[in-house]
Amino acid sequence: MRKPKMKLWKKLALAAGIIVIILAAALIFIGNYFVNFALVRADTGEKDVAPTSVVTAEDQAEIDRNWQDITQRRDQWLAQSRQEDAAITSADGLGLRAAAFYAPEDTHRWLLAIHGYNSNKESMWHIASAYGLAGWNVLTPDMRAHGESEGTYIGMGWLDRQDVLLWLDYIISLDPEAEIVLHGVSMGAATVMMTAGEDLPENVKGIVEDCGYTSVWDIFADELSALYRLPSFPILNVTEQVARVRAGYGFREASALEQVKKARVPILFIHGSEDNFVHTEMVYPLYDACPTAKDLLVVEGAGHGQAYSKDPELYLETVFAFLEENCLAP
Repeated sequence: MRKPKMKLWKKLALAAGIIVIILAAALIFIGNYFVNFALVRADTGEKDVAPTSVVTAEDQAEIDRNWQDITQRRDQWLAQSRQEDAAITSADGLGLRAAAFYAPEDTHRWLLAIHGYNSNKESMWHIASAYGLAGWNVLTPDMRAHGESEGTYIGMGWLDRQDVLLWLDYIISLDPEAEIVLHGVSMGAATVMMTAGEDLPENVKGIVEDCGYTSVWDIFADELSALYRLPSFPILNVTEQVARVRAGYGFREASALEQVKKARVPILFIHGSEDNFVHTEMVYPLYDACPTAKDLLVVEGAGHGQAYSKDPELYLETVFAFLEENCLAP
């Protein structure tokens, strides 16, 4: 009488095993899909991951008007600046490229400007021009897997923090007395905050982060919900393991929040009040976690990455006042 029951048990066990294998294979497939979507470079710009803006038509019109003036100042700076190409090799052997701009008069003030996700160094020239026109030298890198730099996998700030350390060494090799400020936007802001937790050279005097996220896990969880209406578990958990194998890092360890807690230089935090991509709420725990001199600017009516173009005068006044008061030698 027991033999048929044993056969039934074996059939059930076999069926359960097959189901587990199918589910595991499906999850791995999904994990690879999301790694390809989020982390593999896309130089053609097809990674449309931002939600529909919630900025009002009136605020957007103001942003567009300001952008015209900002573009004119950028072009003026580019026309009068001496520009040189720069190149380094990352710790894992990637060729990284940048553009260096030199002020007309000798100065030891340097801006290292870090661009955002699926962008390039040129996207930082509008902010860099404000520093350049104020008499600073500027270095604008293409981050790994972006622009002219090599790499297959986007670092989301975590791999990039090590590259930034090498770019800092590059600047110091040119100017041992350099006073360096890091300024990043979006993924670039997460990058400079993640860099803040490393052992920085004394030449680094301050950091400006504009609309950076708390961690890669947090921003990907938000995107998974916004774009696909899917929960983090189990998809993001599996995707994280696939990313560890393919890209070399996990999403939870890539935490700007934890790195900011270890900061030893002043940090200015900036965000738009209407940012529904890297939600405005993310800036508050980052600001609270910072143990050094700090300030917070939330620009009313600005969406993601629009704080500067929404109110350029307030933005620049806040940035330079913070740097002069907390970071730079008189």
